Amino acid sequence: MATPEEQDLEGQLATMRRIRDEFGRVMLSYRFAMQEVRSKVEVLRQEYQELSTYNPIEHISSRLKSAESVVDKVLRKGLPRTMDSVRSIPDIAGVRVTCSFISDTYAIFEALTGQPDIAVITVKDYIDNPKPNGYRSLHAVVEVPVFLSTGAVRVPVEVQLRTVAMDAWASLEHKIFYKYRGEVPQDVIRRLGVAAEAADKLDREMEDLHEIVHGPRGEPDPAPLDPAVSDEVVRRLLDLFPGGRESAQTSNP
Repeated sequence: MATPEEQDLEGQLATMRRIRDEFGRVMLSYRFAMQEVRSKVEVLRQEYQELSTYNPIEHISSRLKSAESVVDKVLRKGLPRTMDSVRSIPDIAGVRVTCSFISDTYAIFEALTGQPDIAVITVKDYIDNPKPNGYRSLHAVVEVPVFLSTGAVRVPVEVQLRTVAMDAWASLEHKIFYKYRGEVPQDVIRRLGVAAEAADKLDREMEDLHEIVHGPRGEPDPAPLDPAVSDEVVRRLLDLFPGGRESAQTSNP
């Protein structure tokens, strides 16, 4: 028969296993939600790539906070030591979308959040309202359903949309602050602000040039017909669609 000390130890071990398993399930749901949002953006990118002459999405990346980072954040914020506190952290899972131009960030945001299974929780527009240090990006916390064996759960994911110039500035700013471990000289902070303004000016100048060369952007121009689709295939497709041949003859007199 186990001694009281052994029973107490067994109880503690059982509690630790339960907490570990529950925490693991929570983190796994965030990973699945992150993959779901990234997949949705990837679908948009491939659609533009295949069906349009212009693809506004330059790059997609994602990240999931480590378990240690999540626990540290709960403790640092003084939150109760519960799973609800873990779930209250909005940026455990994140997806970053790098776009070509400023207007593209808003267009991709609308295309993504217009999907019926996505709920927008918060939006922070740091493009129109930059942070004091010059940081610019469009942030949104969205919620997506994750279907597990135990049922569906809705999980938040932070989405960041920014241009190539914004992304380059943010990446370099992060490295500079890491070097100084937060104690950045005021002159460096000032120059970072100047650099942020320069990046914003570059963004707006390049977008203006793009519109001068290609004209205002409305609906994406259709991509050229895939060479793999032969004329014979097109003729057969016309027979499959009601009025196909008549429409083709009308548009090509």
